[in-house]
Amino acid sequence: MNDAFKALADPTRRKILELLSVNDLNAGEIADYFKISKPSISHHLSILKNADLISDERQGQNIVYSLNTTVFQDMIKWFFDFTKKNDNGGDQDE
Repeated sequence: MNDAFKALADPTRRKILELLSVNDLNAGEIADYFKISKPSISHHLSILKNADLISDERQGQNIVYSLNTTVFQDMIKWFFDFTKKNDNGGDQDE
């Protein structure tokens, strides 16, 4: 999960995730939304993929990227558990 948090620290990667939450896209379609080089987009996609936040699938000559919602569900569960633990005073002995 640490890789996911690190990946989310970058605003470009967060925007890519927002785009993928609407539609699956290939790298060229993603690059159209940014004013940065295609190799930079590729680097961001690689980081997101390594963090398991996105997945890719070859469709003909294109690689189509999609959001991996399982990781987000794990993160939400972690936040919920963290909040619940803090609401109950943590794991401190009384």
